[in-house]
Formats: sequence, structure tokens, C-alpha cells
Amino acid sequence: MVNPEPSPRFAARIVAWQRKHGRRDLPWQRSRDAYRIWLAEVMLQQTQVATVIPYYERFLWQFPDVHSLAAAPLEAVMAAWAGLGYYSRARLLHRCARLLVDQHQGEFPRDARSLASLPGIGRSTAAAIAAFAGGERAAILDGNVKRVLTRQFGIEGYPGAAPVARALWTLAEDLLPGADIEASTPGLMDLGATVCTRSRPTCEACPVADSCAARGTGRIEQLPTPRPTRARPLRCCKLLLIRDTAGAVLLEARPPRGIWGGLLSLPEFDADADDESLVAAVQARYALRIRLAYPLASVRHEFTHYSFVMQPRIADVLSASGVASTALRFLSLREIDAAPLPAPIRRLLHGMAPVAEVT
Repeated sequence: MVNPEPSPRFAARIVAWQRKHGRRDLPWQRSRDAYRIWLAEVMLQQTQVATVIPYYERFLWQFPDVHSLAAAPLEAVMAAWAGLGYYSRARLLHRCARLLVDQHQGEFPRDARSLASLPGIGRSTAAAIAAFAGGERAAILDGNVKRVLTRQFGIEGYPGAAPVARALWTLAEDLLPGADIEASTPGLMDLGATVCTRSRPTCEACPVADSCAARGTGRIEQLPTPRPTRARPLRCCKLLLIRDTAGAVLLEARPPRGIWGGLLSLPEFDADADDESLVAAVQARYALRIRLAYPLASVRHEFTHYSFVMQPRIADVLSASGVASTALRFLSLREIDAAPLPAPIRRLLHGMAPVAEVT
């Protein structure tokens, strides 16, 4: 299963390649500040570098250190994160910052084991912070490294499966050099990001191409083994864009857990609710009497485990009674860019064009 090439030779070739060809222009590479490295590593989880960079720079401008992040309200953090996806990362980032300030005087632990005990910091992220901020000899196993190792050593099986993940961790630790850790670790990451890419890898530029098991056996496209396919469930709902007399739209805070947790979104109803049921539900839930207007084009959004189809419709407030909840607010269209909204909802509000008039 594993190519028997001695690890010191493999690591030395990665180090030499990194020093000549590795990336050096990414914003988080300009500092040994653990806060900046932590933020980058969390943002880069399941997200491409090109997508992360503008979010990273804006987030740092708004929250330049762990103290400012800890002091910020969660809603401000979620607003800065909105559009980057996987919102539990932002909630855990905020929780971790508060813990660091409350229990560690705003200082990050120096070693990977202690870092991995903090909220939202897994084994690989902890190792990255320890290695890049303090030079600790620690293995990192992000998606790019997994791809390099599975191809180089011919490791079969989905990398997310526990037995395969254990084998990869053992291999990554065995390959750590005795020195030059600050070139070896990013070297594997950069090799996966720029040469040993998911599709159309440039094997001719790879420093370890001659020992690559996948290349030697014609299995580059088959490794890493993809996630086992499953039928993706479809979930549907109706959304109401409820406008007041000034044209502001009603938004409500979603529960802290679950999809878009902690963000503001549009009121959601059963997909099979008829007009009478929608009007009654709005009256009962929000103490608002509404008139339904025209529907908008359906919006489809893909989550990791299911597809989500939203059927939005305009509604106008006729009258209001009772006390509004603190979880509810009307926002004008000028205010939505600064609000913590999921990207599909923000796009929907920006393009409220009817598909048919309701008579």
C-alpha cells in the first residue's frame, strides 16, 4: 500500500522544491502571529484560497487581534463571515477567542496538543498554528497534503474514513524531517495546491514524480478515492419577503445551531402551505396581517448532505399588533449588505424580480 521510499529523501526533496517554487505571497505568510495563522487556517477549511483572501483581509481589518474578536458581538462576527459558508466555523472562532482572552490572557498556547483542546481547533489546524507560529515539529493533514500522500504512496480508500485517516496521520508524522519543518510542512501543502491538483496535475513539475505510485500505475485520476456517493435528499420550503410600508423586509435570527445558524434569514414555511395557511401562520407567529403578492424565481442551494430549494414570495404588511420579538427586524435594502445574511438570501434580496403576478 505504501511506497517504500525512505522518508528523509522524500522530505528533503519537498524542502528543496518549497524553497524554490513554494508560495510566498499569501497574506497569512507574512507573519508568525498565531492569531493571523489561526484565522487563515480556519477560513481555509473546505474553502479555496482565492475565495478566502478578500474575506481574510476584511476580517483582519475589522478584528485585528484576538481581543477585538472576543469583544465583538457574535452578530458582527457573523456579518463579517457571511458568504464564506460553513458558519459553525465563525461561531467557534468567536467562542475560542473569548476563551483565549478569559483564560489565557489572549495568548495562544505554544504546542499543538494544547491548541487542539480549544473550541474549533482540530488536530491539523493546531499543528499548523504550532508549526508556523512557533516552529514546532508537527504534522499537518489538510486536503492538499492528503492528495499528495495518497497519490505518492498509493493509499486506497476514502481519506475521510477512520482507518484511512489514521494511516495518513501515521505517514505524515513518519515523513516529518528532523529539521526544516517550516519549509517541509508548507511544501506539502503548496505542492498539493499548485502541482498535485485535484484535476490536471502538472506531474512534470513535481519534485517527487519519479516515486509517485499513482503516476506509476496510471491511477492519478482515481486517487484520492472519492467520498462514497449517496443520493442527495431534496428539501423544499416557502420563504416570505414581508415588506412594511417603507419597503423594508422582515428578517429573523435563525437558531444558533443548524444551517445558517445565528444568521438573519427570511421567514420559512412548509413547502405545501397554501395561501390561507401562510397568512394565518404570519399572523400567529409575528402578529402581522399581510397580503400575499407575487412569487419570485425559485432558489436552489447545495449543502454538503442535501439540496435546498426555496420558493420565495413577496408579501405586504397591512397592519401590525403585539410586541415584536428581539429576534425580528425590518431591514431596508440599503442595510442588507452589512447584515449577517446567508449568501443565497442576500442575492435573493438584491434581485427581487417577479416571475408572475398573483391575481
